This record gives sequence, C-alpha cells and structure tokens, in this order.
Amino acid sequence: MPELPEVEIIKRSLDKKIKQKKVKKVIIKNRNLRFKIPLNFERLLKNQKILKIKRISKYLILSLSNNIYCILHLGMSGTIHLLENNKKKIFTNTSFYSSAKLPSKHNHVEIIFDELKIIYNDPRRFGFFQIIKNDNLLSKRFAHLGPEPFDPRFNQEYIRIFLKNKEKNIKNFLLDQNFVSGIGNIYASEILYLSCINPFKKAKLLDKKDRKKIEVNSKKILLDSIKKGGSSIRDFKNVSGSKGNFQKDFKVYEREGLNCKKIKCNGIIIKKSISNRSTFFCNICQK
Repeated sequence: MPELPEVEIIKRSLDKKIKQKKVKKVIIKNRNLRFKIPLNFERLLKNQKILKIKRISKYLILSLSNNIYCILHLGMSGTIHLLENNKKKIFTNTSFYSSAKLPSKHNHVEIIFDELKIIYNDPRRFGFFQIIKNDNLLSKRFAHLGPEPFDPRFNQEYIRIFLKNKEKNIKNFLLDQNFVSGIGNIYASEILYLSCINPFKKAKLLDKKDRKKIEVNSKKILLDSIKKGGSSIRDFKNVSGSKGNFQKDFKVYEREGLNCKKIKCNGIIIKKSISNRSTFFCNICQK
C-alpha cells in the first residue's frame, strides 16, 4: 500500500500536470471499487476545473470549480497513470508504487483533459473515489484521523497522553491512523529502528526520551523519503523515468538476517509478525 511519501509524490505530480485544467470527459470502465462509484460521478466532474490538489494523510483530494471535492484513496494496489496526447512515454506512473508502465488490465477510471488524461488502475479494487459536497462534510470525513507527523500537534505531550496506560505495542500504534496518520508498515519499522525502540514494547512503557525520538524520527524518516522520491521496493520509475531512492536507505525493512547498520552494534535484523504485518528490527539495539 502506498504510504504518505508515495501519495505526496503523486500529489506533486498531479499538481504540475492537471492543476487549473478543465475536465473534458470521464470514462468509468468499472464502478465496483471498494465503494461503488456513483452514477452521477461523470456529470459532477465534467467541465469542471481542477482548482487544487491536496493530500490528507494517504488520501488525495481534488478541489473542483463547482465547489465539490473528489477524494481518491489508492487502497492496496491503486496507481494513477498520466498519458499526454501525441507523446509516447514508457513510464506513466505518477509515483513509484507498482508498475511504472500503464498495465493493460484493471484500468477502471479515465479522467480526460484537452491535452492529457489520467487513468486509475487497481487490480485488487480496494481503492475508491468519493464525492464530498462542501467544506463542512470534508472536515467531518477526516475527523477520525490523528495528526500527521508534520503537524505541530504531534508532539511529546500528545504522544504521552494518547499512549498513557495503553497495553498495545508501539508498532501497532504507529500504524493506527487515529493516533498518527500517514505512517504505514515500511516507515513504522524504520522509525522504530532509528529510535532504538523494540516494536513489541508496550506503549505505556515508553519514557520521555522514547516519545521524543518517535516525534522527531517520524518527521525525519517521512521527509527523507519524500525528498528521495518515495520508496520503490521493486525497480519502479515515475513519469520522468526516475526511481524513488529511499529504499536504498532501508535500515531494517526487508533486511532479515543481515547485520545491523549501526556502528558498534553486532545485532542481526529479525523479521516477525505483528497483527499480520511483517516487522523488521535489530535483536540488540532496539530495546
């Protein structure tokens, strides 16, 4: 699943290409995504200008000139591909997640502009489009989300209060979008490694230093990944043909059995499952 950095890269790609452009036509080839695409979806988008592209957590929001919002979540396998008229490009993916080239199957939605179009591809169909009619409803739609790591509200005091007396392990909390939004499995492992915190450690046992490390390193890891173009676990490229490079800096993720990269640590990276998610950590320096 794309995590916050990958969705941020998509947002920036779309901002460069479709901002202030008018939707000429919408083609729905399959309405049966996680939530069924409404029958009036095409009508609501047609002839509307894309005023702004925003990101909230792992969601993309298109602000339209008729004062409505189109929310897009990529689910487990969704990707957005950009095709420009009269330009043959091998790499169409707007980010670094999944196939760099437009697949021949599972292209469910096309949003067409004068000089280009974007195609939503999703083999597993866990992603969705949703129409929100006004600002108030948009706020309510995301009210359940905790602050992002970049939000000033995500600080030591917030972390202390939220985790007070909680028995659940800290890895599960980093994946809990009600606690902090945008962090997924890859980055949770990397944050805890950089913080020298065992992913199985109970949240209530974190001390002040632990909480500070989580606050600081959550920002550091995500910002670093965004800077490097998102993570490409396989050999993926974006529409410019560039690969995301953060995967080159993985310290624990998918490094099972390898030596810890910290100086003077003789540990080995271990892989275990937490809530059916692969979790990687050092058996010595993460306490």
